[in-house]
Amino acid sequence: MTTPQKIDAERLRSRLLAPAGPYAAIDVVSRTGSTNADLRVRAAEGASDRTVLLAEEQTAGVGRRGRTWASPAGSGVYLSVLLRPAEVPPASLGSLAMVAGLALTDVAAELGVDAVLKWPNDMLAGPDRAKCAGVLAEAVSTGDSAVVCGIGLNVLPLREPVSPGPGGQPATSLADQGARTTDRTEAAASLLAALHERELAWRRARGDLEMAGLLDTYRERCATLGREVRLEITGGRSRYCRVVDIHPTGALVVDEDGFWSTVFAADVVHLRPAS
Repeated sequence: MTTPQKIDAERLRSRLLAPAGPYAAIDVVSRTGSTNADLRVRAAEGASDRTVLLAEEQTAGVGRRGRTWASPAGSGVYLSVLLRPAEVPPASLGSLAMVAGLALTDVAAELGVDAVLKWPNDMLAGPDRAKCAGVLAEAVSTGDSAVVCGIGLNVLPLREPVSPGPGGQPATSLADQGARTTDRTEAAASLLAALHERELAWRRARGDLEMAGLLDTYRERCATLGREVRLEITGGRSRYCRVVDIHPTGALVVDEDGFWSTVFAADVVHLRPAS
């Protein structure tokens, strides 16, 4: 089996590092527990806005609600970005995961991969809508508005089977879906560039997806909109409903037997295709 080429930190820095690019620091490590955890520590130590950390392998990568995210060596792009969007109120930081989701679909489209978003933080790819990427955005208590946005993107085929997540989707990769390139440095560079463009609009709009011009695009790319779903709520409760809209805050607007409400946090299981 051919050994995958490592992510080239110098290539990334030459394209994306300040002053020519938008990022203050870009580091690549061979192995770590979690890039999100590492950047939370750096944030507390005063790391700059738009600090990036990538890892060839994560041994303790996590997704929502503490679930593990498979991050085998040399297979994907596993990165975290520390952002200090002083303009964005803390209550609006939660919509950053959706901004990152849009960046992921930008990259998929650029590489010729059919992909959609599953609320709140997954990118599904291919005709079977398998999970190709996930996002975890975590606010950091540093005395100012700070958030670490972690993204895991499967680029090369996973060598070992991965158990489906709560929504039942199997795992896939850009390579499995016929991407034009599987150069992980190129994928990382494209993702960071797309994230910057999307996040800049979000930041200037103070975290308001609609004002940033991102809400309609998210609606277009969100496969959860219009679906009959089961919502898995913290505490083991389930709710069955139809998703009728995406609120400007990023919450789901759902219809349960004629009663509409907003849902800010839940695991979503798609039950039937959108009408």
